[in-house]
Amino acid sequence: MKFLFDLFPVILFFGVFKWGEGNPTAAQSLVQEYLSGIVSGGVAALDQAPIMLATAVAILATLGQIGYLLLRRKKVDGMLWVSLAIITVFGGATIYFHNETFIKWKPTVLYWFFGAALLISQALFKKNLIRLMMEKQIMLPDPLWQRLSLIWAGFFAAMGVLNLYVAYSFSTAIWVNFKLFGFTGLMFAFIIAQSMFLSKHIKDPS
Repeated sequence: MKFLFDLFPVILFFGVFKWGEGNPTAAQSLVQEYLSGIVSGGVAALDQAPIMLATAVAILATLGQIGYLLLRRKKVDGMLWVSLAIITVFGGATIYFHNETFIKWKPTVLYWFFGAALLISQALFKKNLIRLMMEKQIMLPDPLWQRLSLIWAGFFAAMGVLNLYVAYSFSTAIWVNFKLFGFTGLMFAFIIAQSMFLSKHIKDPS
């Protein structure tokens, strides 16, 4: 359930974009009705309406995630706050300038932020964020924790580069598909590979 909760804005972004792609006139009408006040010039081009509408929905979905957690008095992860800040800035720029380039940079900025956070925490504050998240489930020697943190940082850096490659080498429609299916698949594959490597270190619950 948490996985689906985390993916909620991405799934909505994908669904709304696909709907808008098939119904550009309706998407343009919705953008004109609800977003014209924050669009430069007040007019959205027909080909830009789907990505603008999808971006607005993704921003609202991320706000909704945080609101839901706050209403239930649950802790909001720092990563979710960071994601909200980044999608609001870059998504807002996409809507205002009616230019998809900004929202295409959002995953890269987010991935690179996470990678930098891992490296900076380790180098400056002597805190291994991966260890803080996982040490209740597995026991590892200190060198392996450091290696694991570097591997995650490298993975995030590579994901950021891959996002830019897809964004600039292919159409927006292909990028939207890859954003949901490609990145999710790569994340799953990475986690499974990591789990297999670390399986001998997982504590026996008995």
